[in-house]
Amino acid sequence: MVKVIAISLAALLATSSTAFAPVSTHQASRSDVVLNMAKNVPESKSKRVLKRLGKVAGAITTVALASAGAPPAAFAAKKVAEVVEVVEAVDNTRNLIKIGAGVATAVGVGAKLAGGSSSEPKQDFLEAEPFWDQKTVPTNTYKIKSPHVGKVISTKRIVGPKATGETCHIIIDHKGEMPYWEGQSWGVIPPGTREKDGKAHAVRLYSIASSRYGDDFSGNTGSLCVRRATYWDPELKADDPAKKGICSNFLCDTKPGEDVKLTGPSGKVMLLPEEDPKTDYIMVATGTGIAPYRGFIRRLFVEDTPAGNAYKGQAWLFLGVANSDALLYDDEWQESLAKYPDNFRLDYALSREQSNKSGGKMYIQDKVEEYSDEIFQKLDSGAHIYFCGLKGMMPGIEDMLKKVTEGKGLDYDVWLKGLKTKKQWHVEVY
Repeated sequence: MVKVIAISLAALLATSSTAFAPVSTHQASRSDVVLNMAKNVPESKSKRVLKRLGKVAGAITTVALASAGAPPAAFAAKKVAEVVEVVEAVDNTRNLIKIGAGVATAVGVGAKLAGGSSSEPKQDFLEAEPFWDQKTVPTNTYKIKSPHVGKVISTKRIVGPKATGETCHIIIDHKGEMPYWEGQSWGVIPPGTREKDGKAHAVRLYSIASSRYGDDFSGNTGSLCVRRATYWDPELKADDPAKKGICSNFLCDTKPGEDVKLTGPSGKVMLLPEEDPKTDYIMVATGTGIAPYRGFIRRLFVEDTPAGNAYKGQAWLFLGVANSDALLYDDEWQESLAKYPDNFRLDYALSREQSNKSGGKMYIQDKVEEYSDEIFQKLDSGAHIYFCGLKGMMPGIEDMLKKVTEGKGLDYDVWLKGLKTKKQWHVEVY
């Protein structure tokens, strides 16, 4: 019995090398999934088996991905004997079945991350009826006095060594008890108390950086994109730990299995209007303001959702960061761009690597201005424009838009009021 299950498990692992290929560097590997399962099992034979199975899955992943051009099944077969050996060490068949089911689930997730097959379940089980109806958007399910306690699945740095600061992608398990929609925020209550009065720390809001189905497509997780806030003291010539951001440092330092107190979800300003599938979306971000747009793009171009299947418009992303190493989720954007060149568009403003038309640094407003005629035409046709990031981005954006409207013989205030009246203008800055 156990050997049959072992061989079946090996066959599952062998079905596709791409099933193990993470969409991007922050995606948890399939072996990580199995190893995380082991953390909740008492130290015993079964726990040791779980850990070994995780290593086996990781080994098969490495072999399959490293061996281009050869059938992945052939390489996975090399590990069958090891899988069988591990499985035969288990005395309790029931535990074995649970272990095998866990790894099989991980394989299924991997297959979906790689594009999946028609047999994979669709992401349609968290939809309104019809899917574009916003009357049932969940809000403030959990409040400060009774927060939801989620558990960290993974925390990973997602910027290069030359980035200005550290940005992390944190995946949190909410057990499906805290549903949210793309464009909403979670509140995070950092542990501990304030030094000045001993009271609990205030809640901090973070835009959710995943679709409602989460990075694993299960509907049980959500992700945050967080930049570690530090203060450089010019006298000390070092970061002053007394002035570091309490919540951002807590989140960036979290380890798998740690608790995170969450409130929300909150906000309706950044929701996608999905009733007209031909609607264009213009998304403007600086830094971690990219978070809600990642949820948008995954919903439209990565997942098998009703909204994505219906979409016929163009989603245009503008991201402003300091340099190439500071780009966020670029691998994901490039994949969507390659698959949907007519529906997804991408432009970067790299302030330390590019110059604007005047020879100065290229900031986000300069990049948007380059396409102002096209953007205004889209807005006149009903496009929605979104802004998310540090609040310091808006004065430059607004000054640029005012200059462009005046150049077109328009009154900026009247033009902007028109967009707001039609709910085409969406701003979330912090």
